[in-house]
Amino acid sequence: MSVRAEEAKKATEELIWYDVATWGVEGQGWQPEELAARYDRLPAKAEGVVRGPVWSLSRNSAGLSFRFNTDATKISIRYEVVNPTLGMVHMPATGVSGVDLYALDDGKWKWVDVTKPTAPQTSHTISGIDHGKRTWMGYLPLYNSTKKIEIGVPKGSIFEPIAPRKEKPIVFYGTSIQHGACASRPGMPHPAILGRRLDRPVINLGFSGNGKMESEVGALLAEIDAALYVIDCLPNMTAAEVAERTEPLVRQLRKVRPDAPIILVEDRTYGNAWIMKEKRERHANSRSALTHAYDTLIASGEKNLYYIPGADLLGTDNEATTDGSHPSDLGFMRQADAMEPILRKALGMK
Repeated sequence: MSVRAEEAKKATEELIWYDVATWGVEGQGWQPEELAARYDRLPAKAEGVVRGPVWSLSRNSAGLSFRFNTDATKISIRYEVVNPTLGMVHMPATGVSGVDLYALDDGKWKWVDVTKPTAPQTSHTISGIDHGKRTWMGYLPLYNSTKKIEIGVPKGSIFEPIAPRKEKPIVFYGTSIQHGACASRPGMPHPAILGRRLDRPVINLGFSGNGKMESEVGALLAEIDAALYVIDCLPNMTAAEVAERTEPLVRQLRKVRPDAPIILVEDRTYGNAWIMKEKRERHANSRSALTHAYDTLIASGEKNLYYIPGADLLGTDNEATTDGSHPSDLGFMRQADAMEPILRKALGMK
């Protein structure tokens, strides 16, 4: 055995490994035994009920997170994803297939490190951490399916798994933007940002290209005892679909969850809509349809229904997307800023 191999073997032997599956992740609306795979986002029974693309995308681990306490000055992560294509042309591998790590400092979550995958199996070590026991949180890959993930700390270090919180979650249902495109890291999509800011569990049910207010998905949403539902599907829908499906989806949720606040969100403005008439017209038509549905629901006596305009979700300088459609990290921060006051109001928070 070479000197380098011996050193690697010794380093591995000095670590105690903990399988995240043994204590669980936040961001799932169903119990592990109801899932086809441990880090899926929809239950196994959804296969064949929701459309094929929705089911396939639900296997991605977007929005799933885990927490633990440790005093280790070195933390290692090893994990495996399903898809060997680790990145996209407009989204880096750190976001598509990375694991993002934060630590709690004086009551605030602060970013520490992200893995940089180059193969389906990734090992990553964070060294030189200041002494002290801290609470840590990790986010799983956004656009890949996680098979297994373990955390390793040096022998003798404190390690305390933190079980998923039992508070009612904020549930986001929508498009590739909710799914996380095109964040540089899994902790950067606005559902994750808002989860940290509001200190609430979050369930991310964004399905890239397939957030279409479908009743089959609505039935699954209604199974989750949510603190709040955020419906943000317009980027994947025509104005006619918005007009046809908004009221039925709200009433479907309300039938099962009569008191849960529901927020309807307009589509974000394309970064290049200012120079493309067709895109401006698309926004105008879909937003008009959503506004009409909202007004109709309010007029019928619907309570706990909120509305977020889309015109300025990404700001007004046209600089907050990667490709005109999907937010950059700047865009996600701006979207979180725009949504936060409405979410706080809906949740009864200051």
